Amino acid sequence: MRRRVVLLWFLGGCASSTPLPPRAWELNRLGAESLEQGDLTTAEARLTLALEFHPRFVEAMVNLGLVELSRGNHERARALFLRARGINENLPHPHHGLGVLAHRQLRLQDADAHYRAALQVDPAFLPSRANLGRLHFDAGSLEEARVQFARLAEASPHDGRGHGGLVETLLRLGRRQDAERALQRGIELAPEAPQIRLLLARRSLEQGDLERARSELLRLTSEVHDALPSAHAWLALVELAQGDVEAALRQATRALDLDQHEPVATFAMAQILEVQGAPEAAAWRRRVEEARPGVGTGPWSRPMPP
Repeated sequence: MRRRVVLLWFLGGCASSTPLPPRAWELNRLGAESLEQGDLTTAEARLTLALEFHPRFVEAMVNLGLVELSRGNHERARALFLRARGINENLPHPHHGLGVLAHRQLRLQDADAHYRAALQVDPAFLPSRANLGRLHFDAGSLEEARVQFARLAEASPHDGRGHGGLVETLLRLGRRQDAERALQRGIELAPEAPQIRLLLARRSLEQGDLERARSELLRLTSEVHDALPSAHAWLALVELAQGDVEAALRQATRALDLDQHEPVATFAMAQILEVQGAPEAAAWRRRVEEARPGVGTGPWSRPMPP
């Protein structure tokens, strides 16, 4: 299971301390793609081979640490991140890896510090900026989340993560007009970004246009991207609203397979089990009620995927 509360990979960045063979760069890129797709065995093979080409390749070393983190091998991941930082602390990647590890372990102050260390090295390092915004959104620190998502939108205006996070944070703050303006800017600059398309599908759902919402969500669930768990979760709600309980159950299950903490999927599963009269419904309802304070279950509730 890959939990997408945080961003787990990147394809490359600044050069390591010495020139890298082109084959090492390519293997790191391919390894990162395999990691994104959940193929950890192939990712490990590609990244370890990249390190054979260049044993001090910081980005590949950190990506290998992220493979270990995805497997639950926290100590092995930590050792790789620390080794990478020892090779070159002036790259953001090792700091980011340590932040992801702390985030996974719910050591949120440590995660905040590591993400900020990465951004001190490179203020435009998008994974750390995105994770920092998400961390504060989930913790209910909405003003800080707004600041970070706004900076992310400026640092990478054609990437939907900053715009999407900013829209949802503004909505949570009760600033709907500002949220609509931020969404329009996201549509103008990143119209095909999964986060923007997901927001539009959810807006259609909010407006009662179930067919339009379902059509866009089906398209989103046929692609591979960070928003995939949320797309399945919202599609579950649409299917349930249209009376197809079995289809809703399939979509909610898929979302939870991708991210066992997906809040909308948790809410959908509780609703589905109640409709079915299943005895497990009460336990799922408790999970909804016990959700972290920064994570909601209604429309426009989540800033970013996984």
